[in-house]
Amino acid sequence: MNVSDSQWLDRSLQTMGLTPSREEDADIFLINTCSVREKPEHKIYSLLGRLQDYARLKPHVFAGVGGCVAQQVGRGFFERFPLVRLVFGTDGLAMVPEALKRLLGDAHLKTSLLDFEDYYPEREDNWNGEVPGQAFVNVMQGCDNYCAYCIVPYTRGRQKSRRSEDILAECRRLISLGTKEITLLGQNVNSYGQDRNGQELSFADLLYEIGGLAGLDRLRFTTSHPKDIDSRVIRAFGEISALCPQLHLPLQSGSDRVLEAMGRRYTREEYLNIVRDLKSACPDIALSTDLIVGFPGETEEDFSQTLDMLNLVGFDSSFSFKYSDRTGVRSCEMQPKIAVEIKAERLARLQKLQNEWTAEKLAQRVGRKEPVLIENSSKKQHGGETVSWTGRDPGGRVVHVTLPPGRDFGRQLLQVEIVRAHKHSLTGEVIK
Repeated sequence: MNVSDSQWLDRSLQTMGLTPSREEDADIFLINTCSVREKPEHKIYSLLGRLQDYARLKPHVFAGVGGCVAQQVGRGFFERFPLVRLVFGTDGLAMVPEALKRLLGDAHLKTSLLDFEDYYPEREDNWNGEVPGQAFVNVMQGCDNYCAYCIVPYTRGRQKSRRSEDILAECRRLISLGTKEITLLGQNVNSYGQDRNGQELSFADLLYEIGGLAGLDRLRFTTSHPKDIDSRVIRAFGEISALCPQLHLPLQSGSDRVLEAMGRRYTREEYLNIVRDLKSACPDIALSTDLIVGFPGETEEDFSQTLDMLNLVGFDSSFSFKYSDRTGVRSCEMQPKIAVEIKAERLARLQKLQNEWTAEKLAQRVGRKEPVLIENSSKKQHGGETVSWTGRDPGGRVVHVTLPPGRDFGRQLLQVEIVRAHKHSLTGEVIK
């Protein structure tokens, strides 16, 4: 979602006449932040400290900080970093272009855009000229789940669903401009429309509407909360031809005791039942997940149940993290905390097992014939005869393909035979 927000902001600023530049030539720095984990938050302060030194040589230079850390720290950035003249929260993004105009006109002005709205803040359509083959479309933002460890409801606010007619209009426009693949975004897309008191489509209905749009080759969505996944959404994987066989379904822990402490509101058995139904509807579906190790009170037995779930499900990939306290969430008060070295050791074991599963899943693709949507070239020419390009198969796996020079293959869907599996990607050859 931060990538999508940043891309929208980049297009908006270029529409204003501003141009992207190298760091050493920049007059304005905009930093879009994340606070889901502790490490990215620390990197922001390090970056601002370095830019503060840079700004001493160019007094007209200023910075804006947005996103989740900006929502938390707010105007405190003004006090700590004189370079910062704009702070914008997640609902304030749509107002940033106008705020920058004011800041450029008044060198002494500082502005904060931190209020939460009780509706989805619609943004100006700034899709101009050529669009990417793959595009993101927001369907909602915010979250009402308040999981014990998660800062998102406090930094992105309560759930706000976007109007379906606005979503469909953006999708139609992207398709008309040449987009082949659309990914629907939200903190919990499965609960789309539930905050609109029955006056909006369900997420399943929205999928069928978008999946039926003429000219759309591929449709994906992220992220899904297991407790809200509807049986019609599961069936959609077998019924909507454009819907890619890929789903990111955060598990977080394989232990019922830890899941209850986290406030996740599903059990491991319920999660496995969802996986069973998904594989029944779409046997080739690629499943990925999120996992937290070292949640307060997690025992070795709890952790072993998480490893067990990896083997029972067979995830294609996973994002796994050591638990860290986020100020203001319930788990900060939970005890006992798990020692850093234990968390590190458990994470290493989990990632080793996941790497084995990933290798096996990739190896199973060798010999398969897949449509690959080409995204970009690596610019490496081989004897002037071929160029290496990168794309993705329907399951979202990265596929490297060598193609003749002198042509732009970006946004093309090519039929490819997978010939080799690597640690995190595949190599394919175009079928003549």
